[in-house]
Amino acid sequence: MMTKTVRLSVCVLALIGTLSAVGAPLASEAQVRSAEQAWVHAEDQRDAKSLRQILDEKFIVTFGADAPLNRDAFIKAVTSGTDTDISQTLSDQIVRVYRDTAVSTGIDTVRAVTNGKPHIRRYRYTATYIKRAGRWVALGEQMVRIPEIH
Repeated sequence: MMTKTVRLSVCVLALIGTLSAVGAPLASEAQVRSAEQAWVHAEDQRDAKSLRQILDEKFIVTFGADAPLNRDAFIKAVTSGTDTDISQTLSDQIVRVYRDTAVSTGIDTVRAVTNGKPHIRRYRYTATYIKRAGRWVALGEQMVRIPEIH
């Protein structure tokens, strides 16, 4: 009887450990998605302070074949751009988490007004996140504009 109880206890503990391991990536995926939404909101609001918290100090971004921008250059570009009434919507997101690293891909649809003319641009993005001090921060991003189909 004691042996069956010990075996059952071991099985229950193993199951709990497995469920916890499965739940951790799902929680992390949700945290990364939340970080991405905060990033989009900070860009829309041209909030340099929030962007500095969201983007790692070693952050780097590339747009297509253009030269990479570091965190400060990116924040300056976002906060001093000529576009107005900016809003972004993320879609087709896929987030993969491995320990303290996450990669997110998706489509970023940007709606803005430039020189009084409204426009919509879509970008395919890949962003890399790392977990620092218990929170996810963006380490890098690659964006490529999706050509418009007429």
